[in-house]
Amino acid sequence: MGTLMRLFSPPPATQSCQFFHSFNPPFSFPRTCGTSSRNTPFKAQSSERGNFLDLKPEAKPEFLDFDIPQFDTSTRSSSDVIIIGTGPAGLRLAEQVSQHGIKVCCVDPSPQSLWPNTYGVWVDEFESLQLESCLEKTWPRSCFYIDEDNVKYIDRPFGRISRKKFKTLLMERCLSNDVKFHKAKVLKIEHQEFESSIFCDDGNELKASLIVDASGFASTFMEYDKPRNHGYQTGHGILAEVDFHPFDLDKVVQLDWRDSHLRNEPSMLTRNSRFPTFLFAMPFDSSLIYLMETSLVGRPVLSYEEVKKRMVARLRHLGIRVKRVLEAEKCLIPMGGPLPRMSQEVMAMGGTSGLVNPSAGYMVASAMALAPVLAEAIVQCLGSTPMIRGQPLYDRVWKGLWPIERRCVREFYSFGMETLLKLDLNETRRFFDAFFDLDPYYLNGYLSSRLSPTELAFFSLSLFGNASVSSRVELLTKSAVPFVKMIGNLALEAKQYYI
Repeated sequence: MGTLMRLFSPPPATQSCQFFHSFNPPFSFPRTCGTSSRNTPFKAQSSERGNFLDLKPEAKPEFLDFDIPQFDTSTRSSSDVIIIGTGPAGLRLAEQVSQHGIKVCCVDPSPQSLWPNTYGVWVDEFESLQLESCLEKTWPRSCFYIDEDNVKYIDRPFGRISRKKFKTLLMERCLSNDVKFHKAKVLKIEHQEFESSIFCDDGNELKASLIVDASGFASTFMEYDKPRNHGYQTGHGILAEVDFHPFDLDKVVQLDWRDSHLRNEPSMLTRNSRFPTFLFAMPFDSSLIYLMETSLVGRPVLSYEEVKKRMVARLRHLGIRVKRVLEAEKCLIPMGGPLPRMSQEVMAMGGTSGLVNPSAGYMVASAMALAPVLAEAIVQCLGSTPMIRGQPLYDRVWKGLWPIERRCVREFYSFGMETLLKLDLNETRRFFDAFFDLDPYYLNGYLSSRLSPTELAFFSLSLFGNASVSSRVELLTKSAVPFVKMIGNLALEAKQYYI
């Protein structure tokens, strides 16, 4: 749920958001795009008073400093699998598939570029994947400001991933498995009965038995059976050098719903009451901190300018004067919405495939965990004798990534997102007040997308039992329509899956 959606799991390098990056201190971060505000343009004031908008980020593009093997286009040979995109999900899948002897080629305009995104994860998730060496900073606790007088805590370590360590590890694993790379942008994909072709902007055509799109949310290669009615998380973040900040160094501030910073801004206070934003904060030391103002989820998207206005007001109220902006990030993250059409000729992975948790926003750990599952389905087809190709291959790999149980779980998370969309600030506060009092098994399981459908039912009952009387009424009222839609979608999913 919320801030939790932050460091999440934005997609690979070709995603739809724009990112402004700066230097690479021992770590790095992301997020947002938005529609323009209809209100009077917000005039930046002197950074002496805490306004960071006049300061330019000091980011410079960074690249991995080792050579990568290029796919030899002159031989006209084909690959078993072509993966479009070298974000975390694409590289993890390439590493997992190629270790079984399957020939893999990754296509990306800049495969050696470091990702602009910030990735944050619960430490236990990366430990279970044996990826904890990629964490550059961890915090033992998280705190959640429900309002001025109510703070919740989770004793579950949270970490920030080192982009350089993470990408280097995945690339080195790919190189050891003889994965090839092609530096180009994919313009078009065509399919024959047992083989597909990609056409690149450098004039080359590459062929493979299976194309996997891991290029991010902005991909145009996926087909959908339903309208893409996503919710959107919007945010603006900065990694900043400051004179002072009020946060404990051993805690990540995952959600700060306080609105006292808007008391002298009546119009902004009113808008925030209906479409609230929260602060996410990662303190690295007493003068270095990552700050992000975030809209949990909105439809339509909350104006990016509005988010920045609220962040300026909040930092001023907290007494945080920004001296330097080391990195600045803005992004728009689609949440929920329909899955791509199952069994289509192009497979999807990562954000393209709908792996983002619709009501919590996390994805990177899920993508790392599910890549071996998808790889197994691919290997069973392309590693068999004879090979299973064409439509039987597409059916198996899509159902391998999205079995009926996982699709049902995602529908429940989408139901949660649709309910959150209807809550104003006070209703949201009451919801999270109950949520963070849940038993750690259900709380952590929900945030990590690892509860079964049965466990999600018990989670719902526990959440309802924890809620105040007024919150129960609100949840029953606001969730009625989303619940009916969820039941209908579950029935449709089951029907389509077993056809």
